Amino acid sequence: MTTAFLPPSLRLELHDDIAVLRLARPEKRNALDDATVLGLEAFFGAPPRGVKAVVLDAVGEHFSAGLDLSELTERDTFEGLEHSMMWHRAFERLERGRVPVVAVLRGAVIGGGLELAAAAHIRVAEPSAFYALPEGQRGLFVGGGASVRLPRLIGAHRVADMMLTGRVLDAGEGHAAGLSHYLVDDGSAHALGLARKIAANSPVTNFAVLQALPRIAEANPAEGYLLEALMAAVAGGSPEAKERMQAFLDKRAGKVGR
Repeated sequence: MTTAFLPPSLRLELHDDIAVLRLARPEKRNALDDATVLGLEAFFGAPPRGVKAVVLDAVGEHFSAGLDLSELTERDTFEGLEHSMMWHRAFERLERGRVPVVAVLRGAVIGGGLELAAAAHIRVAEPSAFYALPEGQRGLFVGGGASVRLPRLIGAHRVADMMLTGRVLDAGEGHAAGLSHYLVDDGSAHALGLARKIAANSPVTNFAVLQALPRIAEANPAEGYLLEALMAAVAGGSPEAKERMQAFLDKRAGKVGR
């Protein structure tokens, strides 16, 4: 994957083994058009070689104001179905891809922007962030995965409130509800620091967290315990894990805590 394959609405920077991918339509509050969504799908389907973590950021004062309504053309039912499934496919490439993703949330994180953020593995919010699902007030229903991902993050009752009433959550309310993991003044710097920590993990461990953990959470307990045991054996049996454990026993590794 190179910048030649990205639409102008996405900007890529490489910082050693960290990729910073920015939504770059600030004049549209980074609203998501089809080209941007397809660009996200292409990028997360084949991240640059050697990249171990991605920071998903945005140019300007807003993460994303959601679907670009100028592209909301007259679609028949089947065309609408295909459009929604295209968003599902793109965001699943991010969520179930091979690299952990840390999103930086500021300003508008609404509609499709919130759906995109929900697909990231870690969300870092700045005090300016605010969250909303205004589709109900426009005679629409969410179509980018919000009805699946957001209830798992904040509960179906909170999602229903946002959709029925148009309620807007500020950064503090969103953080308390579970929409962000961190609430900091400089989200970009904090996210880059987190990405560097993540990139330093064993690749097997990061794979297990991205691929096994969500499936364990969705499985019944018996299947979950079995998958956990299998993944623990795979991770613990890797040469890198053995070296890291020996370094800990030899007091060559840092201790947990402050």
